[in-house]
Amino acid sequence: MPPLNGFPRLTFHGAARGVTGSCFRLETASGTLLVDCGMFQGSKTEKELNYRPFPFAAGSIDAVILTHAHIDHSGLLPKLVADGFQGAIHATRPTVDLCGVMLPDSAHIQALEVQHLNRRRARWHGDEVTPIYSDDDVRRTMDRMRGHDYGDWITVLPGVEARFWNAGHMLGSATIELSVMVPGHKTPLRLCFSGDVGPAFKLLHPEPEGPTDLDYLICESTYGGTDRDTMSDDARRAVLCREVKAAIRDDGALLIPSFAVERAQELIADLTHLMADGDLPRIPIFVDSPLAARATEVFDRNAGTLEGGKAFRRALRAEQLHFTHSVEDSKALDSVTGFHIVIAASGMCEAGRIRHRLKRWIWSDAATVLLAGYQARGTLGRILLDGARSVRIQGEAFDVRARIRSIDLYSGHADGPELEAWIAARGPLRGALFLTHGEEEPMQALATRLQPRLGDIPVLRPTLDESVELTPAGPVNRKDAPDPRIRPEAVANLDWHNDVSALFLDLNEALSATADDRTRATLIRQIRRALDDWRETHGT
Repeated sequence: MPPLNGFPRLTFHGAARGVTGSCFRLETASGTLLVDCGMFQGSKTEKELNYRPFPFAAGSIDAVILTHAHIDHSGLLPKLVADGFQGAIHATRPTVDLCGVMLPDSAHIQALEVQHLNRRRARWHGDEVTPIYSDDDVRRTMDRMRGHDYGDWITVLPGVEARFWNAGHMLGSATIELSVMVPGHKTPLRLCFSGDVGPAFKLLHPEPEGPTDLDYLICESTYGGTDRDTMSDDARRAVLCREVKAAIRDDGALLIPSFAVERAQELIADLTHLMADGDLPRIPIFVDSPLAARATEVFDRNAGTLEGGKAFRRALRAEQLHFTHSVEDSKALDSVTGFHIVIAASGMCEAGRIRHRLKRWIWSDAATVLLAGYQARGTLGRILLDGARSVRIQGEAFDVRARIRSIDLYSGHADGPELEAWIAARGPLRGALFLTHGEEEPMQALATRLQPRLGDIPVLRPTLDESVELTPAGPVNRKDAPDPRIRPEAVANLDWHNDVSALFLDLNEALSATADDRTRATLIRQIRRALDDWRETHGT
């Protein structure tokens, strides 16, 4: 149903005071479109949103415009199709190519994770969980993909046109410019959805671009509170070189949790470059991710569009570089002797083969875990980064003895000053700036940084499922929007599942540290007494 007064209505169904689940619904006089339809990551409270119904009827969506292929932006597209979406999905050509490997991988990982979860739930007679979508849903989704070139105007709906600008974030990433006709108005509303904006100096990619002269700008703020040092290619490689050298142990390993698309290819390029120049010995590099292997083939095919594409192709032919494809190849890594490097997905340690590699090495002081990307709150990567002494992986408890290191050299996101400059270059801005895709502190920091530049232009930070009307005179908050699916404070924060996991780990640590069985029995009795008192008080 179109808006009653003809003005577009924008609803923020994801990446609202959080960094995952990107999904913005734009209702216009001629139809409804989505910008992105991504998967939620982080705490179980957020991830459960992936399994719940959409807050809209999938069949009511007429078209989708996709900023890029990362799963937090594209990962629920097959669910949308399974639930009845029948329109076109518009994206750049490389994004379509990458979705052809990323979405099947997402379905595969879901099947494995659900299989493992159902085995655990069966032990305590829990209900079975089914995957969010199937391989067939992915195939039908790919049939709806339409590839476009940067700069070309396309008609998405009657009276709604769009074009893609290079966002400099990853292969195929785009900022989306929209021109939306409003009944009774001669001049269209001009909107811009930033997608994920790349930094000024990004390996393999040019600086981010975008349109100017806008009514409304919807912009990411992931690193809005960060001010990085500008770093050349040589300086970045020097830092990586030091980390690798510090990790070398004859009987050890360097594990690098990595996003399979873009980050893995950047690490391959820099590590092989350091070895080719003699800065590092020729250490075996294992890319333990079928998705990364297939994505690397996509990069190889699109090397002509990359900065330094020829050098990247040479890096892929390095003799010390190995890709594991089968499960057997991956399991065999547990038996590799001598120091080696493993690059494995997922980048936040939430799924994929990195969890198996961590189970093999996290308890060993001969290992180093090098976090090379953003770690959202509630993820295993963030828990490690925050200094956890023990963690649970797939239901098992492990002491953390490996060195945990982090480098912020390969971010695909602009920092605070870069975002400020990019936003300023989009002017003049008439209606409002909406900050999305960021946690509370960096979002507030960016808003504070921008306000002097923008003057009376409002800088808004929408919450999950918040809805606003976009008028030529400014945004109007819609009070008739349904209640949000989860409380705003539950977004991008730890939940009770994390608390329970931490309690189990603390209890295990306390029991292990006690001197004898009598003391352990006393501790267990005290805990049972507290639980019995709670049950009596609450009548359970």
